[in-house]
Amino acid sequence: MKPIISVSDLCKTYSDGHVALKRVDLDIMPGEILALLGPNGAGKTTLISIICGIVSASSGSVSVGGHDIVSGYRSTRAMIGLVPQELTLGAFDRVRNTVSFSRGLFGKKPDPAYVEQVLRDLSLFDKKDSEVRILSGGMKRRVLIAKALSHEPRILFLDEPTAGVDVELRQDMWQIIRRLRDSGVTIILTTHYIDEAEEIADRVGVINNGELLVVDDKLELMRKLGKKELHIELREPITRIPDSLVRHGLVSSSDGREVTYTYDIRSESTGITDLLQDLKSAGLTLKDLNTAQSSLEEIFVNLVKNKP
Repeated sequence: MKPIISVSDLCKTYSDGHVALKRVDLDIMPGEILALLGPNGAGKTTLISIICGIVSASSGSVSVGGHDIVSGYRSTRAMIGLVPQELTLGAFDRVRNTVSFSRGLFGKKPDPAYVEQVLRDLSLFDKKDSEVRILSGGMKRRVLIAKALSHEPRILFLDEPTAGVDVELRQDMWQIIRRLRDSGVTIILTTHYIDEAEEIADRVGVINNGELLVVDDKLELMRKLGKKELHIELREPITRIPDSLVRHGLVSSSDGREVTYTYDIRSESTGITDLLQDLKSAGLTLKDLNTAQSSLEEIFVNLVKNKP
């Protein structure tokens, strides 16, 4: 399967000398959800803006659906829907009219049935004749998504799609994104919410200081870069870690009833067998064992922290 978006050696330096992107390479496959994580100013929005034809690259190339974004601008732009972070809507526009107007901007013939279906899918149909100004922030964000989908794009970019919305609405938005993916739309979203990427993304990319540090399948990324913790509950509490166990780097809970052992799952040997033998030799009796995998948040923090 060929990538629907291919980014090669992409660089962007602004006129003030700020380097926003440094030799970014990225392939995005049809029908996937890719989440781009990174702190403010990392380069996420610049990357999206270049792919969408809003910002010009300093060097490198981008193709969308096999078309170069510069020489084939009309073809590539017609394939893309963009939901910006800012709520850029006309206050007195009516919901159905603003979505229909966006469809016309891309040269699409009027299709009231399609627009109606989009509004229904986004739970906006009962607001179709409402002025945008009376809608809640969450509803306005849904209108932005409807506008981006108005011309039936194959690719949808969502820049911080759930920024500023409550927890319940975030869950609703996640369901919308999944349904769009299931219908064949390729989705690229930027987010500050680690749990958002962990919840809905197929792959995760981490950007910092204009560099794409890693892109991988979400579960594979956690397997490669994550660490596991072995939590050992003891039958009798301890006041300190015995000297014979210090080499394992154990951390004791405040009440001394549990010790935690951290190990690298990529290592040929986890050291757990030796640890259990040493625990027995030290006279400690185990009550229970359980493991926990590092979260994407921990992986993200470690990647950004360890990269200059």
